[in-house]
Amino acid sequence: MLRNMYKKAFAIVAMCLFTVMVAFSQENATAVFTGEDYSVYVTYTASLCPGDAICVSMDFTPSRQTMKEPTAKTQAVLLFGQERKSDFFVLKETKRQNGNGEVTLLGMIPVSTWQESGKYDLTVMYSPYGREFMKFTLPVNIKPKDFVSETIHLNPSNTAIKTDTSPSRIKQIDRLNDILYTINSESVYQQKAFTPPTDATRRTSFFGDRRVYAYSNGGSSTSLHYGIDYGVPTGTPVYSCGAGKVVLAENRVSTGWSVVIEHMPGLYSLYYHLDSYSVEEGQILKQGQQIGVSGATGLATGPHLHWEIRLNGEAVSPDYFTDGFAFFK
Repeated sequence: MLRNMYKKAFAIVAMCLFTVMVAFSQENATAVFTGEDYSVYVTYTASLCPGDAICVSMDFTPSRQTMKEPTAKTQAVLLFGQERKSDFFVLKETKRQNGNGEVTLLGMIPVSTWQESGKYDLTVMYSPYGREFMKFTLPVNIKPKDFVSETIHLNPSNTAIKTDTSPSRIKQIDRLNDILYTINSESVYQQKAFTPPTDATRRTSFFGDRRVYAYSNGGSSTSLHYGIDYGVPTGTPVYSCGAGKVVLAENRVSTGWSVVIEHMPGLYSLYYHLDSYSVEEGQILKQGQQIGVSGATGLATGPHLHWEIRLNGEAVSPDYFTDGFAFFK
């Protein structure tokens, strides 16, 4: 009975606080709940656009009694819609020799570029310090966003790359997908907002562009543009957008000389069409460290840098991680 009372109390308090906070912030909202055994401070993405990500951080502080109990794991799961689910991971934890300490969990989930605008509920299921799982819902507003539509005409060379079905290209695609869908809960390298990978500001293509590729042989195909293209000349320095580990550095059929960096569990940045790179797989990088120079290798209609962010395998807006990342506020 007491446990049920706390569940109801949390739901009521949280909803009241969210309503107040969203009025002051278009992007993020916060709530605080104090229970019998712990208190939790929640920060989350309350308003976003299709192609962004929802981030929820929860700071758990145990009561005096809970601090003296045997150490137990705090865990949580984030759910959005019918199919999107993601485990939280430990961002920070205060270790105590004979009991429980403070814990910060972070959960992130991508929102499709095809997501319709409107009001939605985000569900958080959590188990504080090894206790039974409870859940609460958070109100989320998906704002409308218009994406650019464009037709790209490919010459015979780029048409051959786009339509290549060779075993070597398929092997490269499979390897990249295996990396991007890997979620290692221990891989926490970056704990602040990303920075752009180049000093240039001129963009020639944008995230989420709806593309039609017109082939030189008369055929065509459609796809989304998964990143941002910076119109920079060959040889322009390219920098890591955040601290992380190089998990791929190779010459690929479609993307040319390419680098992929792991920053957090399931969160990766990708750099395509480089003229060369100066890092190797397994190398740990600092934010802003140079990784190579831009070029026009692979399927490219001219010199540029393609910068992409993937979360749990899905492409998300790079801009979100430079200025909208909820728990960095």
